Amino acid sequence: MKTCLIVDDSKVIRKVARHILETLDFQVDEAGDGREALTRCEASMPDVVLLDWNMPVMSGMEFLKLLRQRGHEDQPKVVFCTTENDMAHIRAALEAGADEYVMKPFDRETLHIKLQLVGVA
Repeated sequence: MKTCLIVDDSKVIRKVARHILETLDFQVDEAGDGREALTRCEASMPDVVLLDWNMPVMSGMEFLKLLRQRGHEDQPKVVFCTTENDMAHIRAALEAGADEYVMKPFDRETLHIKLQLVGVA
């Protein structure tokens, strides 16, 4: 079973994403900010991270840069999931090491397509 870490400061978004991912046969873990997500990745690296951009403590971009700098051989796929939809944000996310980008709000079909594109669904 594939694993996904949902990183978002919104409990509602985490709950919705968890429901969708579980229907896609993912084992799901959650983190409320980037720092908590790094701790969870160090404990057990997921196959994919669904990552919010704007969070307290540590943003999604800060988390992504630190994750990629650590150079683990089992690097997860990272799908940014955010309301930031201008080309500058998308380009910055991809340049920092994100694999895909999905806009909030999202539905099961959209998320499934993005996970297929990065090779985890």
